[in-house]
Amino acid sequence: MASISHLLSRRHLAQNAADLFPGYFSLVMATGIVSIAAFLLEMVLIAQALLVVNVIAYAILSLLMLWRLFVYFPRVVTDVKSHARGPGFFTLIAGTCVLGTQLLLITKSQAVAWGLWGLGIALWLVVMYAFFTAVITRSQKPTLETGINGAWLIATVATQAVSILGTLLLAGLPTPPEAWFFFTLCMYLLGCSLYLSIITLIFYRFTFIELTSAALTPPYWINMGAVAITTLAGSTLILNATHWPLLTEIMPFLKGFTLFFWAAGTWWIPLLFILGAWRHLYKRFPLTYDPQYWGMVFPLGMYTACTIRLSQALNLPFLMAIPRYFIYIAFIAWIGAFLGLLAHLTGFRVKLANQS
Repeated sequence: MASISHLLSRRHLAQNAADLFPGYFSLVMATGIVSIAAFLLEMVLIAQALLVVNVIAYAILSLLMLWRLFVYFPRVVTDVKSHARGPGFFTLIAGTCVLGTQLLLITKSQAVAWGLWGLGIALWLVVMYAFFTAVITRSQKPTLETGINGAWLIATVATQAVSILGTLLLAGLPTPPEAWFFFTLCMYLLGCSLYLSIITLIFYRFTFIELTSAALTPPYWINMGAVAITTLAGSTLILNATHWPLLTEIMPFLKGFTLFFWAAGTWWIPLLFILGAWRHLYKRFPLTYDPQYWGMVFPLGMYTACTIRLSQALNLPFLMAIPRYFIYIAFIAWIGAFLGLLAHLTGFRVKLANQS
């Protein structure tokens, strides 16, 4: 019986690796940013507990992704070429850099954070150019209705995550190289450009093409999450402007552009809640666990964190009233997604036991 269970377990693990959703690192993104937001609000024990969960999650997902890459490489290539699944690979970059930021802020682990930043940059180069080359050169392409979704904006999230971790690491150096600060500034600006380009297509899809309840998937919350992390990246540059004269010279631009993106993110929040109610209450679309729901948790945590930093960067203390309450919405969303994950894993174990 034990040997059969072992074989089944190995077989199912292999199947899970083969079918691993490319965007599953959104779990790491969501857990990391909720932990960071809690830390910034001095909820240290919660932040540390989520850090432990995140390190474990990152390790497991990394092993599964490596397994898939080496054993099921043709499936990985197929996913990269997919307009629907390909953007999920950007969560590898964002998750890596968010975890690096989390470790840097909570444990001051600079060496590990530097390593994760280097890995994040390498992943960014591979995923960014592999995905966009693949979808541009495809001979047969989907329509805008089926080809575009909120997950495309994770390209912005990944780019800004690289900028944020890099800026924080450079700020800790006695004499940070100007070229590296130039790199993090350019990544911030590139992230802004990607958002403005992609959100135009998504907004057009929202308003002029029929949107069914099945098509309104949780990654559309990245519409808000992408501008929230852009706000955080801009605020991080503003708060560390003393380390590089050029940042001081362009300070009015940075402040105005960062506030612009925060306002855009704030506008999205009520609309996304309304659309969620339309989907699940009015259209009665079933609310069951899906790894894509981590793409909803992340924006809630990111909006909390970015508002804290924006309040500090622009010296607007009244904005702190928002994150002090919004953090609990992020907590509830994270707990709901985590319980859904546990139920999903428990169901897998029960199924495995019945088969054995």
